[in-house]
Amino acid sequence: MAYTDINNEDRLVQATFAEHLEHTLGWESIYAWNHETFGADGTLGRKDTRDVVLVRDLRAALVRLNPELPAAAIDDAVAALTLHDPTRSLVQHNRGFHALLRDGVPVRWRDGAGQMRQTQARVIDFRDPLNNRFLAVRELKITGLRTPSYNRRADLVCFVNGLPLVFIELKAVYVNVRAAYEGNLKDYLDENVIAHAFHHNAFIVVSNGHAARYGSVTSGWDHYAEWKRLEETDKGSVAAEVLLNGMLARSRLLDLLENFIVFDESRAGAVRKVVARNHQVMGVNRAVAAVVRQEELKAQFPPGERLRHRVVTIPLAEPSAVDAETMGEAANASSLAVVHAAEGAAPGRAPREITLIERVHPDLGRLGVVWHTQAAASPTRCCSSPRRCGARCRAISPSC
Repeated sequence: MAYTDINNEDRLVQATFAEHLEHTLGWESIYAWNHETFGADGTLGRKDTRDVVLVRDLRAALVRLNPELPAAAIDDAVAALTLHDPTRSLVQHNRGFHALLRDGVPVRWRDGAGQMRQTQARVIDFRDPLNNRFLAVRELKITGLRTPSYNRRADLVCFVNGLPLVFIELKAVYVNVRAAYEGNLKDYLDENVIAHAFHHNAFIVVSNGHAARYGSVTSGWDHYAEWKRLEETDKGSVAAEVLLNGMLARSRLLDLLENFIVFDESRAGAVRKVVARNHQVMGVNRAVAAVVRQEELKAQFPPGERLRHRVVTIPLAEPSAVDAETMGEAANASSLAVVHAAEGAAPGRAPREITLIERVHPDLGRLGVVWHTQAAASPTRCCSSPRRCGARCRAISPSC
């Protein structure tokens, strides 16, 4: 039997990751190698090492999330989520299972009156992370389906409701993180090795305990990305801890699974699975939050009450001085316009009173701007509107 080599430094990184998942992010953690017992009442409930879905946890989650379903419908849902079709590829399996995880498993059954009923059985509770089981398993032995003599030892597999959603390959801190991809993952993803361990996979993480990257089951190394920030204002970092907190915090993982994974067929060739990048996730979530905030403000302020007038009294002064002061105050007050000089003002003089039309709430009508490009900006290319873009444009090209 062939096993992936592992040394004490690798185990130290493993332990550190597992402890962070357990003590910081709220996961359960189990060490499986030479400790796992098999059978329905075993450590993980696996029949043998070929199983990659923890059916005991999966069934319990389906019953918990779908209390209206009879046992036969639960059995059908389990069968659909554990189906292995030897005529389908890894990507085909992954795409089909992703749809079931996100949208639910179609099930049909007859009720007590004999009427046929159907629904989508929920697999994961995306609204309440605490209603799911998050389990990290260290050193899980997996045996190939097509070649039962092939055995691999997975460093860290993260299960949600019994489904292996995240596969983490780790190396010692002095090893280049790319070695985890080239030396291990490419082997694991081979259809003749343990590709079935990735049928339900959301994304893959590689790390040496310091740097970390993530990708999908179709990603080449060039498309493995870093997760640098938890919030927009954070200073960028490639530390493994940032990726763990940004992608494997329970609510964040469910958000990624539900909203930020697509299968791209826009180009000729094989289907590509795309997991959103750090800045895309933050940008979309901030935009959604801004829309929600706007709807709250609209409900609070009916259309006829969203603007107000305010009269500002100013001393006589030269027009240029008044313009600067008035415009400054208007800008600070989130005004929409400055209108109507007071009647009777002396010719050639600044008015004593002006009326400001401003928003009743400073955030009303403001969604924000997403600053995004499809590729890296050229250091020699100038923005078409440098006056408007200001410092951001000059950062690209000092000549702007």
